[in-house]
Amino acid sequence: MNIWAYILKRIVLMVPTLLGVIAITFAVIQFVPGGPVEQMMQELKGRAGVHESAGGASQYRARQGLDAERVKEIQVLYGFDKPPMERFILMLKGFATFDLGRSFYHHADVWELVKSKMPVSLTIGLWTFFLTYLISVPLGIAKAVREGSRFDVLSSMAVLVGYSIPGFVLGVFLLVLFGGGSFLQWFPLRGLTSDNWEMLSPAGKVLDYLWHITLPITASVAGSFATMTILTKNTFLEEIRKQYVLTARAKGLSENKVLYKHVFRNALIPLVTGFPAAFIGAFFAGSLLIETLFSLDGLGLLSYESVIRRDYPVVMGTLYLFTLIGLVVKLLGDLCYVWADPRLQFESLAK
Repeated sequence: MNIWAYILKRIVLMVPTLLGVIAITFAVIQFVPGGPVEQMMQELKGRAGVHESAGGASQYRARQGLDAERVKEIQVLYGFDKPPMERFILMLKGFATFDLGRSFYHHADVWELVKSKMPVSLTIGLWTFFLTYLISVPLGIAKAVREGSRFDVLSSMAVLVGYSIPGFVLGVFLLVLFGGGSFLQWFPLRGLTSDNWEMLSPAGKVLDYLWHITLPITASVAGSFATMTILTKNTFLEEIRKQYVLTARAKGLSENKVLYKHVFRNALIPLVTGFPAAFIGAFFAGSLLIETLFSLDGLGLLSYESVIRRDYPVVMGTLYLFTLIGLVVKLLGDLCYVWADPRLQFESLAK
């Protein structure tokens, strides 16, 4: 099986997976109480009660509820006048052309909402992903080479302490200590840029951006180091103890050549396979608390608010995008696996 046949097969298998996730979520939504129709009815009742609270007859009417015609209008407005299966098929047709629908709450196109929130989530996710690998992999290699030394013990303690502190708690601590809480005011409390960002020079914009993301990225990255560092260390230790390393040393090769020419390539394989999970985890997991704490209006906050407000087009649209991204990244991870170890064949991955 060549690479293009493997990619085509994986893309074909993505379709039922994507349909299954969407179908299950859509079915669950049908049984969740307090949908958009009910919320709009309650809002209209509240407005009527407040606006006409002085009149006894009007107050009695508000308590009795809305008339059937008004309820029918609300159902037509949100598309709930159609049977569930018809709504599901219409939604799938829209997803096929990346028409994610229109938000009930924001009264805007879902795709436009996602694009407007994407820079915040990209900032948190990409910085977390790259910093985790750029720091954890060299640190793990250094710990493997110096196993049992004071450096190995102290760095393990530091990494585990950072892992044990939740990112949200660390974020609160950083805000209190450096964000103008009870001590120092070195960093801003909220946002990705200052109010006068457009007026700054190009260098000033870069510095302002880095100044704003320092605290949220620190809170997001701190807990991600432990797993990757320990994985790197254990993988390198396993390779260092194999027979081919002893043979390379016996031939007189320098330690750096043995480590980076022979060990590194083989030890890279488990790290490459962890790329998709690490990327998706950094991009989506935990972003809600960080975004809320630092007042960053990103995808995590949008998804949470859409669930609370029963904004179903946003819920289904973001779920579709997140699932699709996850499947594509998983495919890229498998391709990187074969690139890192040419001994593997696509037939073995396809099983």
